Amino acid sequence: MVNKKPLPENARCVFKGKIFEVWQWEQKMYDGSVEIFERVKRQNTASVIAVVEDRILMLSQEQPDRRAPFSSLPGGRVNEGEDPLDAAKRELLEETGYVSNDWTLWKEHQPVTKMEWTIYTYIARHCIKKQEPRLDPGERILSRLIDFEEFLLLSENPEFSETELSGVLLRARLDSKAKEALHSLLF
Repeated sequence: MVNKKPLPENARCVFKGKIFEVWQWEQKMYDGSVEIFERVKRQNTASVIAVVEDRILMLSQEQPDRRAPFSSLPGGRVNEGEDPLDAAKRELLEETGYVSNDWTLWKEHQPVTKMEWTIYTYIARHCIKKQEPRLDPGERILSRLIDFEEFLLLSENPEFSETELSGVLLRARLDSKAKEALHSLLF
């Protein structure tokens, strides 16, 4: 669901941090009055459903700004000027040491209405281990392989950070046709 209009031409950046920017503009209202509107921007992110033979590669992560460990797919920020697919490939390699030559863009999602931010979810099939992970200083990551049924159960795991996928996973658990379609897509 990529939905929003782009920022208007009269928008200006009023704050720029390491991750977030705040943009404001004057917006004419329906009654003719003018109000200040805002939108936050951040770098897009890419996440990867990495398939290794008949299993899916999951991460257990700790990061300094999070209170507790969490489960996630491999992925991270798309660097300035970087293609989302290239970011997905880089993040998979850095966080897990795995590579693939079989990539599909599965979903493009903007999860927050007042934010310019797209999450690109890729499927990487036939992943193979190329090297040991090369983690950023603020990451502690353990990789593990799970089967398809465990993957579907992530829909009820409050520690699973990919909330935009929970509905898809739950639907596959409850609807045999959706389950078969998702299984065929991944494997």
